[in-house]
Amino acid sequence: MADQKKRDYYEVLGLSKGASDDEIKRAYRKLAKECHPDLHPNDKTAEARFKEINEAYEVLSDSDKKARYDQYGHAGVDPNFGAGGFGGGFGGGFGDMGFDLGSIFESFFGGGTSGARSRTAPQKGENIRVNVTLSFEEAAFGCEKEISITRIEDCSDCSGTGAEPGTTPEICSQCNGTGVVRTQQRTVLGIVSSSSTCPKCGGIGKIIHQPCKTCKGKGKVKRQKTINVKIPAGIDNGQAVSMRGQGHVGLNGGPSGDLLVSVSVRAHAIFERDGYSVLCEIPISFVQAALGAELEVPTLDGKVKYSIPEGTQTGTVFRLKGKGIPNLNGHGRGDQFVTVVVETPKNLTREQKELLMQFGELSEERGFFDKRRKKK
Repeated sequence: MADQKKRDYYEVLGLSKGASDDEIKRAYRKLAKECHPDLHPNDKTAEARFKEINEAYEVLSDSDKKARYDQYGHAGVDPNFGAGGFGGGFGGGFGDMGFDLGSIFESFFGGGTSGARSRTAPQKGENIRVNVTLSFEEAAFGCEKEISITRIEDCSDCSGTGAEPGTTPEICSQCNGTGVVRTQQRTVLGIVSSSSTCPKCGGIGKIIHQPCKTCKGKGKVKRQKTINVKIPAGIDNGQAVSMRGQGHVGLNGGPSGDLLVSVSVRAHAIFERDGYSVLCEIPISFVQAALGAELEVPTLDGKVKYSIPEGTQTGTVFRLKGKGIPNLNGHGRGDQFVTVVVETPKNLTREQKELLMQFGELSEERGFFDKRRKKK
């Protein structure tokens, strides 16, 4: 499968490009139910199809991934998409880390005095966004997931200073550590003052004579980290868990960004979710509907027994209190609503047909005499 060319994700879900979120969700639920491994045990083809459907949904249900996929195709959702030359000692400058200090601040402040001054001010690190796919049960009851991320951290050898251990950076003599130089120019309108980035230190406010060998004087390194994320019970598709301070490290002593874990929930073969309620359908036979029966009803907690009365009609809904989704704030659970579907028997034997015909004749006679009594 890995060697084969991946199919278009819209094609996998039977949709056209530009399908709405609701269309994507409906198509996914329908196909996931049809190909769920629980319904096709030991069927490798169905298992592979189910994985393909989940992969397509994981991308198309995430607005960021969907936008990249629509623009760049499969390359846009590749884990290495957009990765620039960060590794290998960084080469030349902060741009090798995937960001440029000057461009970040200038994008906020538009350059000039404010942009130059901001280079030495504390700045919060960028957030990291990842997606995790959960089963229906994991979302309902909560779980723990190990998330692998790549984030920018302070160099542990130089403690983020960029200077070789045992040495200290020198305060820039041209800007006195501000990162900004001010000039005055006499014009016909008078004396005009302006500020610009210090050309000697590049706006950093310090000069590093002996760069740290580990980070090449940048003070930052890129590391792979495994984070244990606790997913709370009751979380729903599209919601996110925020882990404060687990994002990229801040600049100039600023706080680190956050890790935002968005959740995608796979469709279930039996259950659907509506808020904190669980919905499902149960097929019963004509005999069970007519005479009443004790049913074994699947729930998130396992099977429970429920007695239906005689004469139960198709479409009847009954409630199992407290068998739904745990509330996200930890207070109680929703209910499960079960819809009964009466199945019409097929491929009857001759004897079964004769018995049904006798039943039908008796029902018609009884109905006729009942009507006669009502007229009298």
